[in-house]
Amino acid sequence: MRIAQIAPLHEAVPPKLYGGTERVVSYLTEELVSLGHQVTLFASGDSVTSARLHAAWPRSLRLDPDIRDVIAPHMLMMEEVLRHAEDFDVLHFHLDYWPFSMFSRQTVPFVSTLHGRLDLPELRPIFSAFRGVPVVSISNAQRLGLPQARFVATVPHGIPERRLEPRTSIAPTYLAFLGRIAPEKGPDRAIRIARACGIPLRIAAKVDKADQHYFDATIRPMLGSPGVEMIGEISEREKPAFLGGAKGLLMPIEWPEPFGLVMIEAMSCGTPVIAFDRGSVPEVVEDGVTGFVVEDEAAAIAAVRRLDRLDRGAVRLRFEQRFTARRMAEDYLATYLSLAADEPPVMRQPSRASKSAAAGARSHSGTW
Repeated sequence: MRIAQIAPLHEAVPPKLYGGTERVVSYLTEELVSLGHQVTLFASGDSVTSARLHAAWPRSLRLDPDIRDVIAPHMLMMEEVLRHAEDFDVLHFHLDYWPFSMFSRQTVPFVSTLHGRLDLPELRPIFSAFRGVPVVSISNAQRLGLPQARFVATVPHGIPERRLEPRTSIAPTYLAFLGRIAPEKGPDRAIRIARACGIPLRIAAKVDKADQHYFDATIRPMLGSPGVEMIGEISEREKPAFLGGAKGLLMPIEWPEPFGLVMIEAMSCGTPVIAFDRGSVPEVVEDGVTGFVVEDEAAAIAAVRRLDRLDRGAVRLRFEQRFTARRMAEDYLATYLSLAADEPPVMRQPSRASKSAAAGARSHSGTW
């Protein structure tokens, strides 16, 4: 098939350091190429891929100090995709709802993978106005916030089978926290859990500008504790040693996690996960096999003390059975073929229902 992958421009594909969506796009793109498909990746110019790269912006927006309006480069990229749309059998967007209006009015099959949380009230009018747009969820739990959306598949994320592997030569000695410093991710809870267990905690995470106050006010004072080490963002090359050296990955989240790539990164390294029962967690972590699904800090502390009972080889095996990039690519190919078999969309104006939904949105907000 001739496939276009359209990635966000915030990070390179793959990201140099932190970045979930762009990393998944990279894994998917490379697997599709290895399966013999003609893939074009629309992404930032500092991306690295074996597909044909269409550089929609010279470099990733997070690394471009001159960028103040991140929407403008994305609008330019979507216009480029539209101009080349007839060159493809399917267009696969990773931009959430941004392409809905423009690409509902052209004839090439397209689908959007929704990578973020969907339980926000401001999203409901959009998905009511575009009920016919096919979308993919990354967990079944993610769908709960938007039952009116046209979900055509749930495709869990995957990682190349040999990208992150166990380090059997490393004796696990600490607990790990990986990802992003934010209240909903619970790094403060992870510190309290590790302290209560008397086990060192290593934190490999980035701090976004939006979360700087939380970091300064809540997390920084906790870093002075013995055994708590903040090592900052790490690259993919550093993850096997970081995760392989951990007794377990702590994920004490307080939000409806859409998927949680860090969970399968840990599992790929044979490292079990202790995560709060929120969002996708029970779909990813098999309680008592690849980790423990818990309700609160007290239950997490008790679970840490049971980590040694888990077979790290079994953790890795379940990753191979459930969360490889090859499985992910095959799932998406089935979705593409299903879309291609449908009647092609036609040029159309918003339906009466769409206009009603838009009118409802105006009445609620008072503005347009």
